[in-house]
Amino acid sequence: MSGSVRRIAKTEGLLGFYRGNGASVARIIPYVDLQYMSYEEYRRLFVQAFPNVWKGPTLDLMEGSLSGGTAVLFTYPLDLIRNKLAYQLNVLGMVNNEQVYRGISDCLSKTYKEGGIKGIYRGVAPTLFGIFPYAGLKFYFYEEMKRHVPEDYKKSIMAKLTCGSVAGLLGQTFTYFLEVVRRQMQVQNLTASEEAELKGTMRSMVLIAQKQGWKTLFSGLSINYIKVVPSAAIGFTVYDTMKSYLRVPSRDEVD
Repeated sequence: MSGSVRRIAKTEGLLGFYRGNGASVARIIPYVDLQYMSYEEYRRLFVQAFPNVWKGPTLDLMEGSLSGGTAVLFTYPLDLIRNKLAYQLNVLGMVNNEQVYRGISDCLSKTYKEGGIKGIYRGVAPTLFGIFPYAGLKFYFYEEMKRHVPEDYKKSIMAKLTCGSVAGLLGQTFTYFLEVVRRQMQVQNLTASEEAELKGTMRSMVLIAQKQGWKTLFSGLSINYIKVVPSAAIGFTVYDTMKSYLRVPSRDEVD
């Protein structure tokens, strides 16, 4: 990690650490909004449609998976653009001293011209394969851990941060290899490689393991923890805190 930090600082300067950040911010706001909103809506609809069905961890797993998939489908093009902007110099470098993509709109326009709708949704399959278990497990672990928090500490910010951190860490650990497959599929057209094109989640995963080694499927996991763990902790804590502030009925009251 330290080597990568030094290389980026030397070749791209401070701005290199924020390449693609505009697309990331543009994506994360609607993504998080849709994920938490749809999570609550799926739960409400499910409880209303099947009032006598057991409501437990399985329901959290299913709702989390569906909410994650919903958020991905609506925001995926921005995720693709974010990765292309972030990786274009690292993968391709400069072409005639000019960047391949000059910004969000330019990247979106060129990607659409190159492949149409399929182009801006390239890699969405492994993303969905990854988000279904990741989001499902994340919500499952969070709600399950909260059930074991003593009543006196249920409103504690530290308890929520701890539950969110562990939920994010476990969810990311079990599904990270799909994240690697997704990113390689997204940026493969930026390279002039003669290797077989990555098509299909399982086929791409096998090709990556064969050509680059199975360890590649977990490359960057440690640094991803630095981003995902606090992100999940803060996200869940703000989510629960805002529910209390807005007086949204608790899960027990909804059930």
